[in-house]
Amino acid sequence: MKRGFFLIFLCLTGFLGAAQTAAINNFIVKENLLKNNKLAIIAADSLDVPNENINGIYTFSVSGFTQSLKFNDGIAVLPLPIERSTFVYLKHQNDSGTHSKLVYVYKKDSDLTPYPINSLWLFIIPIVLVVLAFAFRKLIIFAVIIFLVFVYFNHSSGLNLSTFFESIFDGLKNLF
Repeated sequence: MKRGFFLIFLCLTGFLGAAQTAAINNFIVKENLLKNNKLAIIAADSLDVPNENINGIYTFSVSGFTQSLKFNDGIAVLPLPIERSTFVYLKHQNDSGTHSKLVYVYKKDSDLTPYPINSLWLFIIPIVLVVLAFAFRKLIIFAVIIFLVFVYFNHSSGLNLSTFFESIFDGLKNLF
């Protein structure tokens, strides 16, 4: 009788151990193969090798809006088309932490070219401008003009202030 319970217990732990859920800890952003002005999210490992074992519905935050994306063989397509060049901030949270990427999507004709942006650049550029302005008093006007151009470009391309700071904080958290 005890052996029967033990065998059932071993079988159940074997089944439960095999039923692990796949987690997305890294992803790549590319243009959709259909060239329909949509972006594709590709689940990947830490070396940016696509992971085709990801299937199911995963929740992402896309520039502040929550989207449920359906992954088939490691690929999901964002439902909204991109009309012009813009920043897209993608964030996915799971048990192992928050995984985010800031991408500048350049649109030329019907082609989309995503460029990943390291969030630390958003932190470093204003700091360098402030240091230059304080170090060389004659460069204050130049630094202010460059800073205003930087802010205008970010804002006009869809990177609002909350997304700006959120991407900086996520980049700093991942640094440590």
